[in-house]
Amino acid sequence: MTSGTPDARSAQIQEFLVAGQDAAEAGSWVAAGSAWIEAAKLGSLDGANAVSRVAAPHIRSLADTGDIDAQALIAGILMDYYAADALPTAIGYAKAAAKAGHPAGLRTYGFMVQNGMGQKANEARAIELYQAAAEKGDGYAAFNLGVLARSAQVKFTTHDECIRLLTQAADSGIVPAGARLADELAAVDRDEEALTWLVWAAERGHDGAMNAAGSWYRDCIGTPVDNVQALRWLLPLTAKPNMDAVHAIHQLGELMTDEQIREAGRLSGHPVEAETTVATLTRNRDRKGS
Repeated sequence: MTSGTPDARSAQIQEFLVAGQDAAEAGSWVAAGSAWIEAAKLGSLDGANAVSRVAAPHIRSLADTGDIDAQALIAGILMDYYAADALPTAIGYAKAAAKAGHPAGLRTYGFMVQNGMGQKANEARAIELYQAAAEKGDGYAAFNLGVLARSAQVKFTTHDECIRLLTQAADSGIVPAGARLADELAAVDRDEEALTWLVWAAERGHDGAMNAAGSWYRDCIGTPVDNVQALRWLLPLTAKPNMDAVHAIHQLGELMTDEQIREAGRLSGHPVEAETTVATLTRNRDRKGS
């Protein structure tokens, strides 16, 4: 079973929820809030409620004593989980944390500046803030820069640097960065490396990476043709549901044995979907033969 399966995602969420609870019981509210935010990012309503309703008041109290970690964290919490009237307070905390050189504070304030929150949008200044944060090891800032390398109004970096930034972001565990990195590597014909990152992102549940990995294994891009691996990455998409994936699976399945389809189901953690595919293809063959 890969970490992209629903059961694995649920396990990850539970780990973050428990870590947050343990930290809260120890009085470590910044750690608790950080863990619950990670659960929320994976889609946990319990994580979102815990960080906004339980942790936030304690973190804000710490921020008001001058705790820079708390200031950086509460700025993001107020921005992401509270109504618009909390934004001025969030900006104040972000400014304070950024002024102190806190990586997350620099990145959060950079996001505010980029998007014109409480001030006129200033892309150049946002890039400076992101760069300062990325230099201090902030993965999300590196990801933002990697995206801006393509979309910014003013050219500020090279393609090689874009790849380095996205690698930094992916190495810090940011899944969309891995998928974006694959795109940038493919753009310069580094297909084998690109496929490695597609698989990395697919293993962590990124739908676009799953679809691309399936297509690449099927179409011999960055790898010899491997229909089992192709089907492995397409099968999880049927749970969405994704009719394009269903169609692709049936086309691919026509080229495979039942045993190969079941192996793909085992590898993907979706044996039921694999059996459904086998049954559907068998019925189709029987109809054609009758």
